[in-house]
This record gives sequence, C-alpha cells and structure tokens, in this order.
Amino acid sequence: MQTKRTRDSHDFFLPDYLNASHPPERRGLRRDQVRMMVLERETGHVSHDIFFQLENYLNSGDVLVLNNSRTLPAAFKADWVRSGKVIGTDVELRLARKRTGAVWEVLSTQANVKPGDFFKISESLEAKVVGEVFKSPLVIMQFSLQGEEFYDAIYTVGYPVRYEYIKIPWQLDYYQTVFASQPGSIEMPSAGRAFSWEILMKLQEKGVKLVYLQLHTGLSYLLDDQNPHSPEELYEEYSISQEAMDEIWKAKAEGGKIIAGGTTAVRALETAAATSLLNGWTNLYVTSEYQLQLVDGIITGFHEPKASHLDMLSAFVNEAALFKAYTAAIEKHYLWHEFGDINLII
Repeated sequence: MQTKRTRDSHDFFLPDYLNASHPPERRGLRRDQVRMMVLERETGHVSHDIFFQLENYLNSGDVLVLNNSRTLPAAFKADWVRSGKVIGTDVELRLARKRTGAVWEVLSTQANVKPGDFFKISESLEAKVVGEVFKSPLVIMQFSLQGEEFYDAIYTVGYPVRYEYIKIPWQLDYYQTVFASQPGSIEMPSAGRAFSWEILMKLQEKGVKLVYLQLHTGLSYLLDDQNPHSPEELYEEYSISQEAMDEIWKAKAEGGKIIAGGTTAVRALETAAATSLLNGWTNLYVTSEYQLQLVDGIITGFHEPKASHLDMLSAFVNEAALFKAYTAAIEKHYLWHEFGDINLII
C-alpha cells in the first residue's frame, strides 16, 4: 500500500521568469531545439544538451512509448441561467473528465453553481447541471450534444485550458504534439511536444522502436491551492493496443529499455502491467515506494514545487539526486511547464 505524502519535501523556490509563457516557436526556436537536462538513474549524474540530440541517449532495441492523445479546446464561455434568468455572462467552463455519453465533469470558474442551473454555450450547445462531485468544486453537466456533434461544437467556440503563467491566448495548434491523433485530452500531454518528425525518423533509423498509446488527460488544477487533488482522485482513460504491448514485452525480454514519453505514458503502462488490462481507467499514484514494472526511463518536462509528478519521478531516481538536479536546472535557467524544456531520466 502506498503511503500518502504531504510533498513538503518537494517544495522549492521557482523564480517566475522560469515559467515558460511562450511556445518555443514564438521564442525563435524549433520545437525540438529546447534544452534537455539528462539525469542518470544509477549515478545521479547530470549533463546538459538540446532535445534534438535525444538519439545519442537511446539505443537500438529500446522502445519509446508516446501518447498520441490530441488536446481538446476544453474551455469555453457561457451564459449562466437560473430559474429562467441570466445571472452571469461569459462564465468560463472547463471540461474535466468525460463520464458517459453527453455527461461530463466540469469546472466552473464562477463559484456557487448548483444542480438545476443551465448554461447556454452557443446556438447549438447547451448544458444543464445535474449533480455535484463529492468534496470537489467540479459539477456534473449534461450537454445537449454528444459524440462528433459535441466535439464539432466545442471546436467552434472553445479554446485550450491555460493557467496564470500563460499570458497570451495561444491557438490550439500550439498545444498539440506532431503525432497527436486521438482527440480527448483536457490538457496537453506536454512531454511529447518537443518531438519533431525529424527526431522520430532519426530514432527509428537508429533502431529505436516507436509505439503509441492513448491516455486522455484530465483537468489537473481545480483553482484551489489549498486543496490540491491527489492522482488517486484523477481517473484518466487509457488504451494500449495488443500489438504495442507485445512490442514492449519483447524488447523488455531482449534487454531493451522502455522509455516513456511523459508521466501519462508511465501511468498507462504501469497500470496495464499491474492489471493486465489494456483499456480502462487509471488512478495510479506512482511514488518512491512504487516498484516500476515496465518503464526504465522517462522523458518529461520540469514540474512545479509540490507537484504530484515529482512523486512519480522519485520512483526513477532517489529524491536527493532528483532535487540536486532540479537545483542545477534552476541555476542554469531551464524553463518550466508545457512550453518549457525537457528532462530525460534514464
């Protein structure tokens, strides 16, 4: 059984200027030219490179597992109606997780939303609040559309979820990986953002096998710093093909390393290894006590103080080495978050 963590030991000071507010392309870089800090699992040794040189750190026979979930325009504005009267306009709603059909868990940036309230999003899309999520600011909404019609409607009016360190409303294309193909993520699976087709081709030419899975990310931040929710409360839908899993196990048996492209890939792979289920929902919480069964290395971004992702990284490398590396990253001005730099732990 995993122990609960307060994450106080994962606190550190992150200067505001290290929060990447612009995509690399708007800083004069190609997406694959971001910096990369390489942290060796066994020794804790840290070196510095650019992401374009990733092939130098992987070997023929290794498998790189990437999440091809596509980011949705999961935030949109609506008029808030109660008892037939408009009581708020331009209220931002953020999708959090799909339940079934037309029913979603949703975060309203306006407090005191109650069951029975109604939201008019566009001429074609409306939603009614039909319930609340226990001990959460999320509410349950029944939308007037579902399936392709629902996605068509939100692609017309929606925009990407963005947080306070992003000052400019960048277009949805900036929140996609080059290989994204399966719509469903509320937030971008950001570790894959730095990949270009050129890097992927170079890896394949070297003999690195590429496999894809889907994990549709949920909403990670609920506008409440006092009560951050644990990964155990965040259920995310994943799917791995039998062919992909066969490739992974084959490489593992032959001594190849399994490298996860992001924390989402780790969550999906380790859930599948533990349950033998290739499709389903995961709330897996990986910490330093967790024994990784499949994954040998991870490509990830840099994570903010006290983030639960730091718990996962401590399953790859001991905390002392991890935070010594993070100190070096701050000193060398690496950039944080989805438009920032990359950390390879291998």
